[in-house]
Amino acid sequence: MAKVVVVGGGAAGFFGAIACAEARPSLQVTLLEAARQPLAKVRISGGGRCNVTHACFDPALLVQHYPRGNKALRSAFSRFQAKDTVSWFTQRGVMLKTEADGRIFPTTDDSATIIQCLIHAAADAGVKLYAGASVSTVTRRVGGFQVHLKSGEIFEAARVLLATGSSPVGYAIAQSLGHTPEPPVPSLFTFNLRDDRLQGLAGVAVTAVRLKLAIAGYPPLEQTGPLLITHWGISGPAVLKLSAWAARALHDVHYQAPLQINWLPNSNPETLRQQLLAVKSQMPQKLVVANCPVLIPRRLWERLVHAVGIGVEQRWAELSNKVLNALLQELTQGQYTIAGKGAFKEEFVTCGGVRLQEVDFKTMQSRLCPGLHFAGEILDIDGVTGGFNFQSAWTTGWIAGQAMATMTS
Repeated sequence: MAKVVVVGGGAAGFFGAIACAEARPSLQVTLLEAARQPLAKVRISGGGRCNVTHACFDPALLVQHYPRGNKALRSAFSRFQAKDTVSWFTQRGVMLKTEADGRIFPTTDDSATIIQCLIHAAADAGVKLYAGASVSTVTRRVGGFQVHLKSGEIFEAARVLLATGSSPVGYAIAQSLGHTPEPPVPSLFTFNLRDDRLQGLAGVAVTAVRLKLAIAGYPPLEQTGPLLITHWGISGPAVLKLSAWAARALHDVHYQAPLQINWLPNSNPETLRQQLLAVKSQMPQKLVVANCPVLIPRRLWERLVHAVGIGVEQRWAELSNKVLNALLQELTQGQYTIAGKGAFKEEFVTCGGVRLQEVDFKTMQSRLCPGLHFAGEILDIDGVTGGFNFQSAWTTGWIAGQAMATMTS
């Protein structure tokens, strides 16, 4: 009997194993997971609710959410994209819902719903799951591979799917079979900022800001979106998205970099200048610190006003043009310094992995080692927060599974 071995019991590994077994029931598909409980990342994702995918059903738009892998995923998403993920789970009895920000969750708000669906689908397809089966090496043999476990057990395989996530073991196996993975570095993280302007403001949220990052040797980057001030610096969608796009650059400068914050990205600077002048004209005797004319939280306004030297007793009439210009600059071009990175909850996404030019995305097969396939985060693919990383796992797993079913002799 022809045999396929999938190494890694996460989202991509399960999806690949199921796709392969369902497409060709005569194949013996074995799924090896090092942990005692498979799908650990699925369990904790989305705060335990599992953000299955995102309601973006145009492949050309979907790929724009991937700092790395967007070009390679364009054709992949034309074959299996977010709407296919929704159909896949719906057909297996999992009801999904779309939230206002586009994230898609099971209606149960419980990741266990997704986990049980995958486990049952694998069992129904005849996939043999081995938990606590830690793979040490994969060696090439005539006609296929030998998959060696740390326990000493050996599995024979005509084809192998590596879906080991960001595990060093997976990278080592890929390297032993001819690949040169890009070194993994963190993606999706918060910024540490030690700045007096933000001290004591933990919990203050701003609806929209524009963040700009300029690091020598890299193209300038910017992101717009909500921001949350924290005890250690800043977080929120704008920060997480910028951290993903700048993951490699920030790693290379040891997470020390200048950051520009525009607290009013929807305001034209000249219009804003006229707005401040109008307030000065219409409310000359009002205290500046107590009268915030722009749409930012009052406590943040007080800090920014203080930062440009405006005293608590100073009135609008007393502001010189020089001070008004300084205030305008503080509101729209505030200069801060990233002094380190934080974590993003319990979820960990990496930038790096098997180089995409070494993989044929029509089959997810290695261009260097025939019979070896890849899926999920072991590849140098990562998306921003919002269900995009799971979508790339479902897509690459499905394509790999379909190809292994077709290509295995």
